[in-house]
Amino acid sequence: MERYEEAREKALKCISIADHMLTMTYPLLQDPRLLLASIENIFLGLSNAIGSLLYFDRLYKRIPPFHSNFESKFNMFKMKCVPRYDINREYLRFISNVKELVYENKKSPVTFSRKDKFVICADDYKLKTLSFNELKKNLEKAKLFIHEICLVIEKNERIFRKSQRRT
Repeated sequence: MERYEEAREKALKCISIADHMLTMTYPLLQDPRLLLASIENIFLGLSNAIGSLLYFDRLYKRIPPFHSNFESKFNMFKMKCVPRYDINREYLRFISNVKELVYENKKSPVTFSRKDKFVICADDYKLKTLSFNELKKNLEKAKLFIHEICLVIEKNERIFRKSQRRT
C-alpha cells in the first residue's frame, strides 16, 4: 500500500471517529470534553487528507520533498495543490481555523465546560468556544473536503494507470 493510500485511510478513519463522537456518543453523555476530542479528530482527518494528496503528487514527482509537520504540508498544499486541482480556497481558511482551535487548546492554561459548550481561555483572556452545532458544521465541511481530495486522487490514479499501460 502506497503512503498516500495510508494517509487517505487515516483521514477517513479520523472523520468517522469524529462523526461517531458527535452523532452517537455526545448526545448520550452530553460531556463537552467530547467536543474537544471531535475537533482534534476533524483536524487529524484534514491533515491526513492534505498529506494524502501531497504524497500522491510526490510519488509522481510533481512536487519537491517536504517535511512531515503540518505547517510544511499545509504550505505545500496551498502553493502547489490548490492551484493545480482548482480546490476551493475557502477550505484553506477552514483548515486554518480548525488548526487554530486545536493549537489554542494545547497551549491554553485554562479550559472549562459551560452549559453545552467547551471554553478555551488563552493567556490574554481571549475566549474561544466549541459548541455542538458549530462542530457539526465543521464535520460536514471536513467530510466534503476529504471527499473532494479522494475524488482528485482517484481521477488522477486512473489517468496515470492508463498512461503506464501505454508505455
